[in-house]
Amino acid sequence: MRRSFTLALERYGYGVSAAADGFAGLELFREGSFDLLILDVMLPGLDGIGLCRRVRESSLVPVLMMSARGDGLDVVAGLEAGADDYVVKPVETYVLVARIRSLLRRATYPLAPESPSTDERAPSDGEVLVFGDLSIDTAGMEVSVAGSPVALTPTELKLLLEFAARPGVVLERHTLLRDVWEYGWDGDSRVVDLCVQRLRRKVGRERIETVRGFGYKFRR
Repeated sequence: MRRSFTLALERYGYGVSAAADGFAGLELFREGSFDLLILDVMLPGLDGIGLCRRVRESSLVPVLMMSARGDGLDVVAGLEAGADDYVVKPVETYVLVARIRSLLRRATYPLAPESPSTDERAPSDGEVLVFGDLSIDTAGMEVSVAGSPVALTPTELKLLLEFAARPGVVLERHTLLRDVWEYGWDGDSRVVDLCVQRLRRKVGRERIETVRGFGYKFRR
């Protein structure tokens, strides 16, 4: 499967480095420079979840988790470890490439989301958004709380901007899946819920309110 995906992604123009187990993958990551990581949950040695945690100790690189069970604990554990998204095996190459492209767009332009469902204005280049002690510099792509910088993954950063662009407005999970994760269909809402949890831990739990049965609201 590793060889098959390597060849398929190379045909799409990607440069691919592959490792057969988690410890080899960690060494490869530390020695190289990567735009995105694809981690299989069931890696021998150090599994994909453990590898994701080790990566997140030093890097905000986008991580796509690959799981054999779409409804199992693997998905939740992978997202809690810091993965940005996941796909379920077996997966068609075009689906994998679509998820990769979405993650790379997020990493390249994390503060320039397009939200076709709303006429609300997105923050312009150079604007600094301030909510109490939370500050979002949309030009420098920097977030700080009480003057201290906060390290966010591209997905967390884009999610925060979606909230900050519409404070006080309830955003449904399927809206966030479309605008942040770029799902063209109803995806797994656990991706949203777990990313919101991670974001709350970094910018303050009280800033993002859960509206039961609907979604989330960013406090003004």
